Amino acid sequence: MPGTRNAAADRAARTTERRARADYTGGVYGSMLAASVIVGAGALGSFPRLELVLLLLLTGGVFWIAHVHAQLFGARLAQRSPDRRVVLRACREEWPIVKAAVPPAVAVAVSPLLGLGLQGALWLALSVAVAGQVGWSMAAARRAGASRRLMAASASVNLLLGLLIIAFKIWLKH
Repeated sequence: MPGTRNAAADRAARTTERRARADYTGGVYGSMLAASVIVGAGALGSFPRLELVLLLLLTGGVFWIAHVHAQLFGARLAQRSPDRRVVLRACREEWPIVKAAVPPAVAVAVSPLLGLGLQGALWLALSVAVAGQVGWSMAAARRAGASRRLMAASASVNLLLGLLIIAFKIWLKH
């Protein structure tokens, strides 16, 4: 059955293409960025929760724009002008950087409902950011077709990086 063989080959090609497009690097990076923002947010003004929520979301947005710009005007596109399709694809590919900032921002926003003071809100947001970092890395490994062992290794490395950020927070005594 020649049609069946072509359909199977088409499905395999689509799966390979989907896996190639499933780059969650931005999510891992965005989670680490959010964790770093939280650690550095020791001297907030008179509305610390609102300021931290805005700082997380705006920093994610700025880094998203920077990554889109780098993709569009980096070495691989230096020889040609990007068209609308290329610009939209770059925006979509880098969007996980912004998405990764949302859960820690939400954690800060809901922290008063949980009875947390500002320090508790910072620790909650930092925990959420590190959990996101680990989750994004596992999703990336899974979508890329990695073995369970490689998924566990990726999660472990990202957990260690997150714990390193937490150690910096403790060391800086925020």
